Amino acid sequence: MHARKLLACVTVAATATLSGCASLPTNSAPHVIRSFNPVETETQAAGPEKDQAPDLLLRDFYAASARPDADYEAARAYLTDGASAAWDPSGQKLVVDSIGMTTLPGSPVGQRSYSVHGSVVGSVRQGGSYTPERGTYEATIDMEMVDGQWRISSLPEGVVLERTELRNQYQPYNLYFFDEDDRELVTDRRWVHSQRETLASDLIGLLMEGPSKRLLPALTSSLPSSASYTGEQDGAYTFTGFAGVSEDERARFAAQVVWTLATAGVTGPYTLEADGQPLLDGATDLDTDDFIAASPLVETVGETTLYALAGGKVVRVDERSTQPVEGALGSADDVTAVDIAGGEWAAIFGKPGDGADDVFRIGMLGGTGEEVMRAGTFTRPTFEPAASAVWTVADGTRVLRTVESAATGTLTTGEVEVELPEGVDGNISVLRLSRTGTRVVMVIDGSLYTGIVRREASGERSVVNIYEYAHELDGSVISAEWRPDGSLLVGTTTSTPVMRVEQDGSSMTAMSSGNISAPVVAVAASPSTLYVTDANALLQVPASGADNPIWREVPGLEGVRALPITSR
Repeated sequence: MHARKLLACVTVAATATLSGCASLPTNSAPHVIRSFNPVETETQAAGPEKDQAPDLLLRDFYAASARPDADYEAARAYLTDGASAAWDPSGQKLVVDSIGMTTLPGSPVGQRSYSVHGSVVGSVRQGGSYTPERGTYEATIDMEMVDGQWRISSLPEGVVLERTELRNQYQPYNLYFFDEDDRELVTDRRWVHSQRETLASDLIGLLMEGPSKRLLPALTSSLPSSASYTGEQDGAYTFTGFAGVSEDERARFAAQVVWTLATAGVTGPYTLEADGQPLLDGATDLDTDDFIAASPLVETVGETTLYALAGGKVVRVDERSTQPVEGALGSADDVTAVDIAGGEWAAIFGKPGDGADDVFRIGMLGGTGEEVMRAGTFTRPTFEPAASAVWTVADGTRVLRTVESAATGTLTTGEVEVELPEGVDGNISVLRLSRTGTRVVMVIDGSLYTGIVRREASGERSVVNIYEYAHELDGSVISAEWRPDGSLLVGTTTSTPVMRVEQDGSSMTAMSSGNISAPVVAVAASPSTLYVTDANALLQVPASGADNPIWREVPGLEGVRALPITSR
């Protein structure tokens, strides 16, 4: 973990028309950008059916309320005039697993009241960011006859969506913002209800608002408050208020726009204009090739090498064989956990069950290691980007971060403050940083949690905005790792031993498990391959391809119950 390995400032590759190469800035203070109002499109409101039964009408209202077009015109068609005027659908949208309703007794003729309930699984906040939640939704809805037709006369404020309607009516897209070092584009996943013809403008408008509230502690937004998006005109995306924005900041913003539109399927090249001129001096058309150095796509994150830990030994896995790694790490036979990043390693040494403290060491491949500290137990270490620091958890509760002094070369270890949700105080058995170092996943007493890494003014780190994901797996999670695309690979003790959990916690999907024997004690992922260690062996499967692939043993490790380590 040497100072020379710190990442340099990302540089935006310029097109031939650019006058010079604009580099992305190394430091920018965040600014609050104006609120975004999506372009409204005309839609045909279906409205209630004639002589529709009240319970069916109420169900159709909840389905229609998933459509925000024209200030929820479709949903308002189910309300009386008074209820429509009083109903405020703004604010966050509550997402429930399913909606149940029961008729309340005692209503007079021509009126009806329903108790509506459901299990809360999350919410979609303004701007489209999803937050996992756990709770119960309960409300009373009143209905009355108006000109012989049932209509809703009283209802609570806000919008409630069934999870299926969220998926039917909204689409998740990735916005991209730079981390605080302006080195990595970080995914900010948003759920957008948009017509295809307005999608580009809607996404750019969300970019102008800045990062979601949850991610804000880890990201930066460098535009001044005067900057605004003025729409698409003659094929160009136009902006105003950029007079005081430097070329570096313009280049960084252009990279955000281009990668956001490209990954959403909006075809390039893209013409960006600010205050009547090209956003970047001399560049009329931009594409992803102009910002390839900042690419967030998994296939461009770099080649990976597979290592494995078996019987206390660390080996490098080649096409059909294994060989011990070089140096002190390769000669040891008491390694219990290890992470490798580039040419550096961080490992835990200690014979299981010997009653002695485990030893946490850091070193270079091919060289010796340096002891950091000792404790009863450590979780598997995890590196920040460019191996600039390494994290682990000592004795299940103390999250530690070790850095090397650029001035003296000495290792310094400090405790990371972790702001766990109220009532969560169990042992942390897994802690893994995301590829960009902005997110962390933890397994605490068998439950899955993710948080955001905040950089303090002193340079220290803390973990904030922690939420439980996949609460249906409560108590059964053993292993977890970030996939290069930002989702999570999760190993469990259940009959569905391997799960994919989306980055924002909005859903989870059972992966092929026909020949996996629970428990899955370790998982790993590269851009091309997924790895799991089940009760018998280390298995692999392509990261994409067949819907129900067969997990196969890793060549060179057949019959070996090894733990996978992917390094780039």
